[in-house]
Amino acid sequence: MEIDNSKQKGSSDLDRYLQFDLGSESYAIELLSVKEVIPTPETTPLPNSPTHYTGIMNLRGQIISVVDLRKKLNIKPKETGLEEAVVIVEFDGIGVGVVVDSINRVLNVPVEDISEVPEVSSQINAKYIQGVYQFDNKLTILLDLQNILNIKEIKQLSKAA
Repeated sequence: MEIDNSKQKGSSDLDRYLQFDLGSESYAIELLSVKEVIPTPETTPLPNSPTHYTGIMNLRGQIISVVDLRKKLNIKPKETGLEEAVVIVEFDGIGVGVVVDSINRVLNVPVEDISEVPEVSSQINAKYIQGVYQFDNKLTILLDLQNILNIKEIKQLSKAA
């Protein structure tokens, strides 16, 4: 599916991403998967769930699983959690809340400006990265959130609830 962003950067193809911070770095996910951004809610923890799985919450009558993306990717959170937010995303009809340190902005990224994943090992497993985008001398890692979240695992945890 293509989004018409012809007003920006001429006729080049643009992808839209929601940029946020995890620890001291910038990351982004495809905007099409984002349903909304909310303040960090109260969650109900589930017994015997993975450490990155914060629990479940009620969002206007829908039960949503909440995952702390920092714990999932082994990233140390910012010292102050004042801007902490939850990004509600949806994959395969399953709504999931993802905890991030702060929301930055929506990026309109020209497809040709996305660099491939470097071959160097990093904190994040390469299978979780779609690419890298450089803007204003700052790198933003474009995450493959569906791969990170492991939707099958989320479905099993939701059924256990």
